[in-house]
Amino acid sequence: MIVTTANEIAGYRVTRHLGVVRGITVRSRSVLGNMLGGLQSVFGGKLGAYVHLAETARQEAFDLLVEHATQGGANAVIAMRYDANEIMDGITEVLAYGSAVYVEPL
Repeated sequence: MIVTTANEIAGYRVTRHLGVVRGITVRSRSVLGNMLGGLQSVFGGKLGAYVHLAETARQEAFDLLVEHATQGGANAVIAMRYDANEIMDGITEVLAYGSAVYVEPL
């Protein structure tokens, strides 16, 4: 599966547009994660507990996006983007979305 943030893929042509696809996940920070993140924030710098949470959520949303595109018969996703929203304190939704397409080499 080719996934790109661009609107086209060099060396390929889009032969079919299959529609919008998405992958969504909702994650919360654990009490322990909040404590570690809070402790790290006192000292400044990179907040490893939150970086790991964000990366895990993005990867899960990405994997679900690819699964959705594959189920629809796509072999590529163009114009892929991420979006994230805090649903409530400590609970975040991460969305990966894009256009599912079928591409062929030029």
